[in-house]
Amino acid sequence: MNREVDRFCKAVMAVLVFVTLAPVSKADEASTADLAKAAQNPLASMISLPFQNNTNTNFGPEEKTQNVLNIQPVWPIEWNDSWNLITRTIVPVISQPALTAGGSRESGLGDISFSGWFSPKQSKKWIWGLGAVALLPTGADNLTQDKWGLGPTAVALTFNGPWVYGGLINNIWSVSGSGPNDVNSMTLQPFLNYNLPGGRYFASSPLITANWEADSGEQWTVPLGLGYGQIFKLGKAPVNGQISLYHNIEAPTNAADWQLRLQLQFMFPK
Repeated sequence: MNREVDRFCKAVMAVLVFVTLAPVSKADEASTADLAKAAQNPLASMISLPFQNNTNTNFGPEEKTQNVLNIQPVWPIEWNDSWNLITRTIVPVISQPALTAGGSRESGLGDISFSGWFSPKQSKKWIWGLGAVALLPTGADNLTQDKWGLGPTAVALTFNGPWVYGGLINNIWSVSGSGPNDVNSMTLQPFLNYNLPGGRYFASSPLITANWEADSGEQWTVPLGLGYGQIFKLGKAPVNGQISLYHNIEAPTNAADWQLRLQLQFMFPK
């Protein structure tokens, strides 16, 4: 598992370096700019398949490296003439270091989350969606909370010239399961993108979380960071490549210090 993750990271880095240096023709600039904004819109009516790899340093009491590869298929459904249902599934593949001095690294599937947003087809300045999120206890031993969970979710964003900004929020409560701890957790993901010509852009989308069941002072994880992305093509298929680095300015005990995020998002525009 570690070798596969390492190869994935190296492949993503090689592709990103290549496309960063590759020339972009003026004929492609308009289409890549449109694709870049679509890739930055979680409510876009476009099928996509992101592979997002997160490498977290100094994780756990032994301060080792944790790796989480999130496979995040997005599938829009035309609900009726006025509304779309945008679905996103997050399938985490985790490689986690030992949490005790005598333990060993564990690798496997984590808990899957599924989100669905109803979003109007016609929007004015702000694009928005409301829906629900579900937590499925699919993880392997020690990689799962072993709880079923449900909660509300919302997302909103707007375009202002080269800028794209908005945010996503949800909260999940456990509803059943045999895990020893209840789940009551919030995810807040603001995002801010600045688009450059040729499908290039700078982005910041920190994943802020709050575990309301934790003790005071141990609830929040707040990262800050910046990334760079670019739209390119593999054959005729458009791909969104991105690299970013985040530092946790607030985090529970034994949480990671830094996160390197690498992403390849395969897009299937209509």
